[in-house]
Amino acid sequence: MATSSDHQSGPSPSPLNQLLFSHVYSAAVRAVAVHRIADHLAETPRTADDLAERAGLHADSLRRVLRLLAMHGLFTQDEKGTFGLTEAGQALRTDVPGSQHALALLITDEMFRRAADGLPDTVRTGTTPFEAAYKVPFFTHLAGSPAAQQLFDTGMNVMSGRGDELIAGSYPFPGSGTVVDVGGGRGGFLRAVLSGEPGLTGVLFDQPDTVADHVLDTEEVRGRWSVAGGDFFSEVPAGGDVYLLKRVLHDWSDEDCLRILGSIRRVAAPGKRLLVVDTVLPDNGDPHPGVEVDIVMLMLVSGRERTAKEFEGLFSRAGFKLNRILPTPSPASLIEAEAV
Repeated sequence: MATSSDHQSGPSPSPLNQLLFSHVYSAAVRAVAVHRIADHLAETPRTADDLAERAGLHADSLRRVLRLLAMHGLFTQDEKGTFGLTEAGQALRTDVPGSQHALALLITDEMFRRAADGLPDTVRTGTTPFEAAYKVPFFTHLAGSPAAQQLFDTGMNVMSGRGDELIAGSYPFPGSGTVVDVGGGRGGFLRAVLSGEPGLTGVLFDQPDTVADHVLDTEEVRGRWSVAGGDFFSEVPAGGDVYLLKRVLHDWSDEDCLRILGSIRRVAAPGKRLLVVDTVLPDNGDPHPGVEVDIVMLMLVSGRERTAKEFEGLFSRAGFKLNRILPTPSPASLIEAEAV
């Protein structure tokens, strides 16, 4: 059976061309994600005509989109025009463990596209593109749009869920005590932490609407958790032995980070631990996947990815001492500090 790769010819596209056309690729991914084409290919390869009939789509347009994505490894295409799923394309199915379908819908959503359009002005003015486009900060927009909030929470849960157990297993959590997950979303990371240490209890703290949709009601952590809703800029639950901030600080400016850290420091006695899960960018400019996420932060919010030196400076100003930085199997690191 011949595949699309057997028929490729001509010079490879230049790095510049690949970058110039990247928005075309992401638009094509969104098209097949919106119409759940991968689900229709779960059992067997199909022609574009068959897929179009099943999904109520325009066959020739669908064929052309699938041909592009086959060229980039998400689908296969044979000489009869039959398309199938590659291993990479399987992740777009909605019914498989580790599905990336919700994340694909989030990253290709209009919120991200409109924000990206504003980057030329941002490099001139330093303003946040999302706020320029929507006239409100990103998280204010989410709070006022249940659909956008649901899209964001679901997509972030997919992104976080891939590495929660691996990250939690990379740190020597104490065998007893209370862990407070500040800005912990739906609780996937806290669940992974508690699952690994049967003697720990935990508190999930985030916006009330977010924690109401938590994922902690499982047998392995039964009876060892509680949820609390509130604003981490104002106050956080007291009584924690370890305070967690997973992928929170990168959303905020230095001054806002100091407000969050200040809320924790007010209730954390000297010696209590703070554990930050975030990307730590290399100081020497080496390539790192966090550099891509840093541009997303530039587009959407006032936050940024930070170096070890920048984290150390934030902690010092907020009354914490950086102890160590531990690698994880994910792009994020575990940054341990303690209240002083």
